[in-house]
Amino acid sequence: MQGKMISKPLLMTYLYLLIYIILSSGVILYNKWVLSPKYFNFPFPITLTMIHMGFSGAVAFFLIRVLKVVSPVKMTFEIYATCVIPISAFFAASLWFGNTAFLHISVAFIQMLKALMPVATFCMAVLCGTDKLRCDVFSNMVLVSIGVVISSYGEIHFNVIGTIYQVTGIFAEALRLVLTQVLLQKKGLTLNPITSLYYIAPCSFVFLFIPWYLLEQPEMEVPQIQFNFWIFFSNALCALALNFSIFLVIGRTGAVTIRVAGVLKDWILIALSTVVFPESTITGLNIVGYAIALCGVVMYNYIKVKDVRASQAPSDGIVERMAKDWKLEKKSSDIYVPSSNDDNDRGSIAGSLSGSDSKVDEEAPLISTSRLSHIGRTQLGSHAV
Repeated sequence: MQGKMISKPLLMTYLYLLIYIILSSGVILYNKWVLSPKYFNFPFPITLTMIHMGFSGAVAFFLIRVLKVVSPVKMTFEIYATCVIPISAFFAASLWFGNTAFLHISVAFIQMLKALMPVATFCMAVLCGTDKLRCDVFSNMVLVSIGVVISSYGEIHFNVIGTIYQVTGIFAEALRLVLTQVLLQKKGLTLNPITSLYYIAPCSFVFLFIPWYLLEQPEMEVPQIQFNFWIFFSNALCALALNFSIFLVIGRTGAVTIRVAGVLKDWILIALSTVVFPESTITGLNIVGYAIALCGVVMYNYIKVKDVRASQAPSDGIVERMAKDWKLEKKSSDIYVPSSNDDNDRGSIAGSLSGSDSKVDEEAPLISTSRLSHIGRTQLGSHAV
């Protein structure tokens, strides 16, 4: 009887992790397929991102205002102007740049570049004063950077423009994560995935409208555009599902499990991308560089988890310490991641407004960061709108 009670929750946890990995990988591959000139040929990443934003915002509005699944938070003009608007601006930028990178570089190489997410987050946190420059963390950041440089050197189809877009998107996502921590923690505001989408998606849509009008709208000739309702609807639906799957994973696991799942997802995605997109070629130098970067990421995650556990009072009883450890581990999904990063899987928003310095899955489109973004936990990652 006890075995069954233990196995069922464990089984559900593994099921949620599997769903997250499938959705996160699927959204990134789907976005690449839609945007790539060699496949569906819809080379308008800003438009695709706006579709995700509009769909996610509409669903969130329906759930909150019509079905009343959750209640909206007390949002004042001051909080909206000083918190939601700047966070939405960088969120929109991270999704825009991340999805544009799909036009120039392979999914596998994008995932390798996403190893820079901890580096970007750490740099932004130090600059904004939310973290201190530490030798142990800095050495890991150097290791990650060296690994990414080696991986880039081994990339056969290296493209400067695509690399710049991806790296810029990573730093935009990192700054968004830091701003989320700084601004929302000061206000004591906590948003769940639905309310996050409700406030962030429409604002991000508005920010994206400006570059869309200047860059993509003049080139969009209706007779030449392939617009299949079911393609775009299913793509946006997958991005939304990814956002909620991240929320479920965060609610059922700790930081270590989430980070391990993120690493596993990255390797699976790199392998899958070479099958789905045969033109993507992985070299031995790619693998060596990414493995080096991954060592730095793993050590960084270990340091973050160890710091969280060290902050617990040693005088606590065993039961109290276990309960506190479980809660803190969930909060410490900070550097996870997203993403995005991310969700590219850059678009995930779940948990991003909870005040965590997470890494998010950049792979979720509005939910698009990753690592929710993705707005999301850094290491669940990545933004793939």
